[in-house]
Amino acid sequence: MHISLGDSLAGMYAAQGILAALYRRDALGFGRGQVVDVSLLESCFSLLEGTVPEYDRLGIVRGPGGTGLAGVAPSNIFRSRDEKWIVIAANADNVFKRLCEAMGRPELVDDARFSTHLARGEHQQEIEAIVADWAAAHDAAEIDRLLNEAGVICGPIYTIADIFEDEQFQAREMLLEHDDPEFGPFIGPGLVPKFSETPSALRWSATWDEGSHNADVYCGLLGLSEQDLADLRAESVL
Repeated sequence: MHISLGDSLAGMYAAQGILAALYRRDALGFGRGQVVDVSLLESCFSLLEGTVPEYDRLGIVRGPGGTGLAGVAPSNIFRSRDEKWIVIAANADNVFKRLCEAMGRPELVDDARFSTHLARGEHQQEIEAIVADWAAAHDAAEIDRLLNEAGVICGPIYTIADIFEDEQFQAREMLLEHDDPEFGPFIGPGLVPKFSETPSALRWSATWDEGSHNADVYCGLLGLSEQDLADLRAESVL
């Protein structure tokens, strides 16, 4: 799946920065704004978590790691009999015991290779192969039911078609109809976050026309006149 993660992250960081700058200017009484500098690269880099100190202190260079977590097992995605993917995370000792019972393999708990968290991490491929074989013999809905009843962390990996059918997404209004002036109505993502006192509403779809909201911003929010706006256009400022 290809998504513009950097664009979205930078937009969120920019919004946070604007709010912080406004708070300093207005609430704290400094009376002056400031430049909010946000980079696409730096926004993505900020999410690398332990990758940076791991290299700094230990010289570890992380590479592509697949869907699992090295040394944390079993915790991965597994394909069901009906060709769906499901997450199963049972690396903690008590959860692993419940998984083994749900799979009908209680003897695995006493197997020296899998009896502790560290042991399972050292034999990650072996234990996850066992879980994969079990998952491949069951449909995703059955896996979900069995493991939830057993208290094992699991969940299906949705396709976009699954999301459209999910009652939770509907109830949370995360599938909203947009109306585009060029190609008409379409379903797009809902609004986040949701406020208890000031519910959000979708007012327009993102337009393709550059500067389409200039009048709303410069005249409506900043108080410029229509002549001021025309002058800015004539001077190629806008």
